[in-house]
Amino acid sequence: MIITLYFFDLWSLVTILLVVSHVMAGKVVGNLAGRLALVTGAGGGIGRAICQRFAREGASVIAADIEGASAMETVETLADLGGNDCQHSHFELDVSSSDQVGQFMTEVKKDYDKYPCISVNCHGITRDDFLIKMSEESFNEVINVNLKGTFLMIQAAAKGMIESKVENGSIVSFGSISGKVGNLGQANYVAAKAAIEAMSRTCAKELALYGIRCNVILPGFIETSMLNTIPPKLINKFTSAIPLRRLGSTKDVANTAYFLASTESSYITGASIEVTGGIFM
Repeated sequence: MIITLYFFDLWSLVTILLVVSHVMAGKVVGNLAGRLALVTGAGGGIGRAICQRFAREGASVIAADIEGASAMETVETLADLGGNDCQHSHFELDVSSSDQVGQFMTEVKKDYDKYPCISVNCHGITRDDFLIKMSEESFNEVINVNLKGTFLMIQAAAKGMIESKVENGSIVSFGSISGKVGNLGQANYVAAKAAIEAMSRTCAKELALYGIRCNVILPGFIETSMLNTIPPKLINKFTSAIPLRRLGSTKDVANTAYFLASTESSYITGASIEVTGGIFM
């Protein structure tokens, strides 16, 4: 027993010393250490939380957003996360423009000498109105950003991963629980989010050959700036209908994105994970 405890204590000491030496060397012991992750919509609440979660796990993070200043602010929050080996950057990007997406990926390859092995499509907009009042412009704008933008990003990320022959490539896109159940005043948004889920299942089948996984996150009511336009009484009504009796946090969603991006979900593809607190189940 004494000998067993001695070796146990010795092994514990060695483990601690290894961890300390990695920290002193600026190296991060994390599931995403050494990996390059791209996040669109990185200037928003959920996108920013995902960037922070990835950075804590040792990934180098590329924060992209149509609002370049917001993406830069996100990168600034990553300064004390991860290790010295992590190289974070920000880009201004309109995901609905194939030209911009192509140029963006070229710049990423130039800056990092490789393509991302993790790509998270967190971008999205709303242009709400009742169906009979919704303009064609509002419909097209939401489809172009939410659906077409996701298509362009999946396509660009997949091409880069295939060219780089990445191991355990992961593409995570954002649908919405509204895409399953519908929502008043959001015919355009619901159509785009439902299509993203279907498209990702097809991408999962096509890209599995290359070891690339494609999955979707379906958030419910998450505490972000999008909820600021909803009256508090209505928010309370929504909350009371959620079995877990609370709104979701951006960290709840970020943790799910991390799981799908990491090797912890290496046998999961073509899946949709609801982060809803159980509503509509």
